[in-house]
Amino acid sequence: MSTEDQSVTELHQQLSLLQNLDVGVLILDREYRIRLWNEFMENHSGLLYNDVNKKNVFERFPELPVQWFKHKVDSVFLLKNRSFITWEQRPYLFKFKSYRPITGLAPTMYQNATLLPLPSPTGRIEQIAILIYDVTDTALSRQELESANHQLRTLSETDQLTGLYNRGFWENRLKDEFSRYARSLSSSALIMLDIDYFKKVNDQYGHLAGDAVLKNLAHILREATRTTDYVGRYGGEEFALLLIGTTARKAQSVVERIQELIAAARVSVDDYTITYTVSMGLTEVHPIFQTHEQWIKMADQALYLSKENGRNPSTLLVPDS
Repeated sequence: MSTEDQSVTELHQQLSLLQNLDVGVLILDREYRIRLWNEFMENHSGLLYNDVNKKNVFERFPELPVQWFKHKVDSVFLLKNRSFITWEQRPYLFKFKSYRPITGLAPTMYQNATLLPLPSPTGRIEQIAILIYDVTDTALSRQELESANHQLRTLSETDQLTGLYNRGFWENRLKDEFSRYARSLSSSALIMLDIDYFKKVNDQYGHLAGDAVLKNLAHILREATRTTDYVGRYGGEEFALLLIGTTARKAQSVVERIQELIAAARVSVDDYTITYTVSMGLTEVHPIFQTHEQWIKMADQALYLSKENGRNPSTLLVPDS
């Protein structure tokens, strides 16, 4: 028996205690050949030790990203320090099916891996051991928790009917933008809009029809604005748009776009086809404002003037310096 093979046999004996543990163990040499393959690896891969012994790991497992994995392995050989691979970095090192009783719906086992240098009698690192841990339960629990937290955040920020930001979250963003303006003097525009004669829609067609109109308007507002803007339902049939980095006069193009989309909109409920209009008021942030509430008040005044002028128009108010 060669010295190399004898060394592998000794390592195999030393690691035999891990055979019955729920941990995968394999050993690679500098040529990326498999020199040890424990029972865990046999059970989950379907390959016996004799099937993989002295075989190149990339040939046996072509799904392994060659350059990425070589970089991980080579750093252990070079630096003689252990290295770690977590499921957050890469869900798995070896694509094994998951058979966990709690999370049996997971198609693939999530894995953490530890890469350990194995010194030879001369001190040179000729082989490394890789320990594979099944962390499917932990990974899926973490994902479920993050998903639940995301849903809670969404519920706390979103108007349930329209899917737009609710008033509380939207107004907090307006406060943030007002504070940013105080530091940078970068313009942003504010549009307040209200559905004209919305009560008549509810009275004539019913509240489900009113809800359909609100949803239609929310869709139009999302379509007419950028992802960097904040569109919220301010209350009832009133909506608010914060256009980041935009002057009021430039925001007029957004107003025109909204008016065009609304003019073309048809809301169908049962056998009815409903059309509607909105009135809008807009202004931009200005040094004269001491609080964000004053900014809202100016946009509300512009909206009031629009309604006084026959509804369906828009009004721009620019504060006096």
